[in-house]
Amino acid sequence: MSPRPGFVLEVDRSTPPTLFMHGEGFRLESLPVGSRIVYPPEALPTVADIDGAIRSALLHPVDSEPLPALLFPGMRLTIAFDDVSLPLPPMRRPDVRQRVIEAVLDLAAAAGVDDVHLIAALALHRRMTEAELRHAVGDRVYDAFAPRGQLYNFDAEDPDALTFVGETDQGEEVEISKRAAESDLLIYVNINLVAMDGGHKSTATGLASYRSLRHHHNVRTLQRSRSFMDQHRSELHSSNWRMGKVLRDAGVKIFQIETTLNNDTFPPPFDFLQKREWEWSARHRATFVASSKALDRAPNRVRRSVFHSVRAPHDLTGVAAGEVEAVHRLTTARVYEQQLVPVEGQTDVLTLGLPYICPYNVNSVMNPILVMSTALGYFFNLYRGRPLVREGGVLIVSHPTPWEFHPVHHPSYIDFFEQVLSETTDPLEVEKTYEQAYAEDEWYRHLYRTSYAYHGVHPFYMWYWGSHALQHLGAVIVVGGDARAVRRLGFKPASTLRDALEMASDVVGRDPSITHFHAPPLMMADVT
Repeated sequence: MSPRPGFVLEVDRSTPPTLFMHGEGFRLESLPVGSRIVYPPEALPTVADIDGAIRSALLHPVDSEPLPALLFPGMRLTIAFDDVSLPLPPMRRPDVRQRVIEAVLDLAAAAGVDDVHLIAALALHRRMTEAELRHAVGDRVYDAFAPRGQLYNFDAEDPDALTFVGETDQGEEVEISKRAAESDLLIYVNINLVAMDGGHKSTATGLASYRSLRHHHNVRTLQRSRSFMDQHRSELHSSNWRMGKVLRDAGVKIFQIETTLNNDTFPPPFDFLQKREWEWSARHRATFVASSKALDRAPNRVRRSVFHSVRAPHDLTGVAAGEVEAVHRLTTARVYEQQLVPVEGQTDVLTLGLPYICPYNVNSVMNPILVMSTALGYFFNLYRGRPLVREGGVLIVSHPTPWEFHPVHHPSYIDFFEQVLSETTDPLEVEKTYEQAYAEDEWYRHLYRTSYAYHGVHPFYMWYWGSHALQHLGAVIVVGGDARAVRRLGFKPASTLRDALEMASDVVGRDPSITHFHAPPLMMADVT
């Protein structure tokens, strides 16, 4: 029996209340009659023989010689892999990165390759802990390489570990990991959770320094990107693809390995979160009631520990290896097959419930800046064609939005929120007035390199991530959030969804069209 595609439901009087994620919790909300609910497709069938599929991809790559033909004794081999920001939630062991890396290492050993380094491609993200690295690559790989200094986190602030490769025809500087650039072969092991991931963005972002990243992680580029999920309409991707050409022309040899996962996000007992409400079983209803009451009583730290301990039952839907662009075309088609939902026409008001997790708060706190980035940067951009909400429309977000930050992971976020946003929320003004000082701050640089802190400039990038949505929307309303934190973001707080809809009518008029984006799991609206 094939999985059911996503679909759009029109709410009538018999429609049950709709599930909204609300940070480390969830709510049932009754949407007005006539509203639309966009439901994601069911999980695609997965690969039965995962190790066999990986080996087949390595031996039969696209637009490339087989991997064994690229390996030889005495060569310098570097394997880079996506960091802790993917997938979400973290997948149960063995992680697909482990399975791919072990297959690559087996072939490298058979070819007599001794000089092998493994690099977590962090860009300006925080360093991965030992436990996180072990989860991604497996104990066997970690124990074989980490003690000898051959498995490590990329350091974008180590001048001795970077090399300048060249400039694009638009003057964009390309500076990446010296080890990767000077290797005889760079193998990039990627997980494509959404269509934004992968392709040239893997190396040109994941192994790049601030000197490079500033050319595409800036307000102008991101304002001109019409969906980060549609490579051909994204200035972010255009810049990365230009940088990929510079790397190729400079002789950096990249063998890309990309994997796609199904959208099976939550294991029992939380599997009801991805079910259609009218199909909830008695067990699902009982679990919802019991867990809602327990979470409402629990302190924040307990709720976080519960949700961040979730290991997703994601499984492999495909793997492709070979030349970067050829591989990414196959990968993007698979992601679209899993996630696209046809939707007719835009909406005046878009509602969504934000989960407890985004790429930048794994094992951490979803602070207000990350709420903004997740809502306006990620969820707003989960479309192909046109945004799901019309220009001048209203976005209503459900999330507790606590005035709270992880002091180890997000030190520059604290100062950005207290200092920068108290002065201005305009992305162009933020960039012009404050970015350089944070990017070059020695204390933030020290914490990024030696602790587990995001780079000093990272909160700026998260703010810019939502800059296209800020231009497009007439208002952003946050339901159930800390009112002071919501106002600091420049948004409007509301106590209930009903209040938020009443406030939205001041912007879009009485009797607006309303659409709810029902996630998890992840999907993309293919808006015509």
